Amino acid sequence: MTYVIAQPCVDLKDKGCIDECPVDCIYEGDRMLYIQPDECVDCGACEPVCPVEAIFYEDDVPQQWADFYEANVNFFDQIGSPGGAAITGPIAGDHPIVAALPLQVTE
Repeated sequence: MTYVIAQPCVDLKDKGCIDECPVDCIYEGDRMLYIQPDECVDCGACEPVCPVEAIFYEDDVPQQWADFYEANVNFFDQIGSPGGAAITGPIAGDHPIVAALPLQVTE
């Protein structure tokens, strides 16, 4: 089990969750943040600090964003488990589900 970042994060990337994550498993793509499921320890520290409520426990992802579980898992298909977002830095690209979304304008 793991936590999942969903659509409200797209084009926002507040990054407050990154500061709270004790295992450094939240990685930055071009348009949103992703949780590496094999590195996540299910502590839940990231969830309450998200200003747009984009982080959910895997079993609690709202139905309209159910595809974001796949997006978080499959984002790491090519790179596997890098062992820490801070040393890896931003990862170019996004999962196709995210890349296909229209640009979300934030105020």
